Amino acid sequence: MEEKRLLLRIDFSTASESLIQVILDESPEPAILEEIVEASTNRPDILRLLIENPGTPEAMRKKIADTLRLPASPKDGAATVRRTPEERSQTLLQRIQKLSVSEKIQLALRAGKEVRALLLRDTNKEVSLTVIDNPKITETEIELIAKSRSLPDEALRKISKKREWMKNYNIIYALVTNPKTPAGISFPLVALLKTRDLSLLAKNKNVSEGIRSLAKKLFRARQAH
Repeated sequence: MEEKRLLLRIDFSTASESLIQVILDESPEPAILEEIVEASTNRPDILRLLIENPGTPEAMRKKIADTLRLPASPKDGAATVRRTPEERSQTLLQRIQKLSVSEKIQLALRAGKEVRALLLRDTNKEVSLTVIDNPKITETEIELIAKSRSLPDEALRKISKKREWMKNYNIIYALVTNPKTPAGISFPLVALLKTRDLSLLAKNKNVSEGIRSLAKKLFRARQAH
């Protein structure tokens, strides 16, 4: 996985303006901003984006402005515009849609939570699967992915192979109750469920008959003891 991340490292000296804008929209760490600045010395349009970006530290903005001989302040209103969460999400989605598949994959490995959620919905399977490899992804997000019936079952297989995630009961339960989870993954997990959840699973018509039957059998066995 580390090798994959290195191979897909974003080269900010050639990255598209749209890709850099998405990264800036997520208010990246100062180290990433520095990386963009250093790689964009011959790209005035990108440097202007950094000046206009409300999240750019003042000292960095002034340094860029001196280089370009521009005012250090953002364009009028750029720092004060307030967007609703819906408007922000829509803007991010529109920018992401302009990216190439390779750019989306690069972004998937380093994006923040908001962009990860949008990339998971991408029609390209490789993009959505790469999001799961993002080192910043949380177990709460993984649980939501494990519940999803819209993502490819490869995503569920990928989750089941990570030992750390399979220590999380909510993720286990999400996989068992997701009808898209391959039988080879879900059946062994049934035995790990709490007795109360086995009872519920035995009545759950969204899962296969085989899963329901196994849940009933295990529930009765525990009741007998």
